Amino acid sequence: MDRISVVIPAYNEEKSIGVLHKQLHKALSAYKGYELIFVDDGSTDNTFKEMKKVQKRDSHVKLIRFQRNYGKAAALAAGFEAAQNRFVFTMDGDLQDDPAEIPRFLEKMDEGYDLVVGWKTKRKDPMTKTLPSRVFNLLTSRFVGLRLHDYNCGFKCYRKEVVKQMQVYGELHRYLPALAHWMGYKVGEMPVTHHRRVYGKSKYGFSRLFKGMFDLISIKYMSVYNKRPLHFFGVLGGGSFFIGFAAAFYLLILKLRGELIGDRPLLMLSVLLIVLGVQFVSLGLLGEMITRESKKKEYIIKEKIGF
Repeated sequence: MDRISVVIPAYNEEKSIGVLHKQLHKALSAYKGYELIFVDDGSTDNTFKEMKKVQKRDSHVKLIRFQRNYGKAAALAAGFEAAQNRFVFTMDGDLQDDPAEIPRFLEKMDEGYDLVVGWKTKRKDPMTKTLPSRVFNLLTSRFVGLRLHDYNCGFKCYRKEVVKQMQVYGELHRYLPALAHWMGYKVGEMPVTHHRRVYGKSKYGFSRLFKGMFDLISIKYMSVYNKRPLHFFGVLGGGSFFIGFAAAFYLLILKLRGELIGDRPLLMLSVLLIVLGVQFVSLGLLGEMITRESKKKEYIIKEKIGF
């Protein structure tokens, strides 16, 4: 049987942990060597206590506890680093994902995919979540060039080599399928069952749509120019400098002909473009130096159990 790792980020989900563990245990009982990696993202309730209870009963359970709340991307990064098995699943700790879908994910992976994303065809969420999600998925699909119905679904299955290649930080957990696609991996999707939230409350709202757009621009830049920022800023700077220089040269010719140029708006524009060009190139050079520095982890692990 396939060896499976399941990464479950959780923040203030104390009432869900025990139920979720039972569901996972039932769904994975036919698989040998599986591991359940619960990541407590700095919960302020009894989430970690509930995690320790299930860990004492089940040797398959491994726990990671953050020093404070760092966000879902950091929790996934820690889980990805710890995962050891061939297939790595991610799912939320709020009981809205159904572990019984795991065998279907594996069947879909057998079709040659490196990452399969869940598609919540019938979402059990309020309009404040479903409407922004639809807009987000439409814009992301157009921008990325990969058509998916539900980029942000937390229920996904990866091959181990995919998660080991990913650098997940900030808010980039929303764009893991896009990152995998740009890295050359084959990404697919499949419909999954979605349950209504029973305990706790959602950690996301309408504001994530606007944050997501900035993140999308960020990963587009990183996918193309991450290792060569000077190429990006150099083109902008070079174009700005060239236009500014051409305008200044034109004004110089007029000046030599005896015309007055001091009150022309073009003079100020040419100076501005030249200065911007120099600044863009300087920014690119700084980016080149920064990319040569190793990226540090943005989270602190307070405690690990079961490893």
